[in-house]
Amino acid sequence: MYKYFILILLFITSCSTNKVVTNHGTHLIIEKSKKLIVNESNKNDIMNTLGPPSSKSTFDENIWIYIERRKESTSIFTLGKRELKKNNVLVVKLDNYGILKEKNIYDLNNYNDLKFSQTLTSQGYEKNSYVYNVLTSLRNKINAPITKKRTKK
Repeated sequence: MYKYFILILLFITSCSTNKVVTNHGTHLIIEKSKKLIVNESNKNDIMNTLGPPSSKSTFDENIWIYIERRKESTSIFTLGKRELKKNNVLVVKLDNYGILKEKNIYDLNNYNDLKFSQTLTSQGYEKNSYVYNVLTSLRNKINAPITKKRTKK
């Protein structure tokens, strides 16, 4: 009986009580973004303050996105489950000359305030269009069985 008690006691004491913290992205985005001034800061100022962006917009190269994420482990009784403590996103919009025109910060509290467009995108092709016919013929050629040529002896 005492052997099991000692074994369980050794197992529990070997567990670390330190919280595991995982950081991802640029640290302290909110504090660093206060140094950036709209209509005065340029690309070089942003790169020196925040470093390279986490992502750039697919449709506009002048929109830079910086991400800060922090997860911490909860108590020892939740068996390593992690809780999201910080999830900040900074969106920086530049003009064609590289001057900062707009900066928006989104954190855990104001993600629900984002509004998304409700418009739908049309297909962009019709069944009788030239592009549709070309793509259909390519698909048929790819899916066609391979025929072996007979060789004469």
